[in-house]
Amino acid sequence: MAVSPVLVIKVVDNTSVGVRARLYDDFSEHEIVLNSVLTYWWANDMPPAIKFLELLDSVIKRTINEIMPHKMLNLKYEVKSNDALEKASEIEIKLISITADDVGFKIDGDSIFLKNLRKVEDDFEPKELLTTFDQCIETPDIVLKKYMEMKN
Repeated sequence: MAVSPVLVIKVVDNTSVGVRARLYDDFSEHEIVLNSVLTYWWANDMPPAIKFLELLDSVIKRTINEIMPHKMLNLKYEVKSNDALEKASEIEIKLISITADDVGFKIDGDSIFLKNLRKVEDDFEPKELLTTFDQCIETPDIVLKKYMEMKN
């Protein structure tokens, strides 16, 4: 019986998001500290929901690369937000599938809910919007070579 690699994503005390990948006895773990990144995005007038999704993609890719170097990462997830992503103060991310070089990952903790990403006006009327992301992220050859060297 083949063992599937596992990706675990969870929110810890509404202050950080943990990303952990495991394959056999190897594992890699990274944490996104929300207070730090949100403060930076607010200070630089960046849309927090969009920037968080970009950061999450990057952290997932890095975490998986550390246990299983790969060229192509396919991520598919749905994002439910209370406004357009540029203005959203709340998002829910539901991971649908993750594959690295055609190796599928079992997803544990497939849903993340974040709130208070930005201040909302008193007259704010939430709208529920659903966006699906299906993307392929490529590891540059030079970066892949470094991960292969680290693994060996």
